[in-house]
Amino acid sequence: MPRDAAGLVTFLKHVFDATGDHLEAAPSVIRIGDSQIMISEAGARAPMTSFLYVYVADVDATHQRAIEAGARTVEEPFDTPYGDRRSMVEDRWGNTWQIATHGRAPAATPRGR
Repeated sequence: MPRDAAGLVTFLKHVFDATGDHLEAAPSVIRIGDSQIMISEAGARAPMTSFLYVYVADVDATHQRAIEAGARTVEEPFDTPYGDRRSMVEDRWGNTWQIATHGRAPAATPRGR
């Protein structure tokens, strides 16, 4: 629940190619890939931040779009031991986004080692 929900929806559409529209009278249902999030304006309740792990087709390009849209880098894109390529940004609303692309599964360790 941010202040400036319309701005957050615009950010998500630009950075994550999200779909959905900002609604003033009801929560906005925004789709990122096959996931949906609901966003409503802070008002009766205080603003609240989120920490989300989002899969995208290209973590490097998405990370760059987030930075260009005003987010700050928390972690540069890197290859994780579990196979995902991942980065982390914080948007101007205080939300933290772990942005990832599925990678190949890590190689199995032979037994006895």
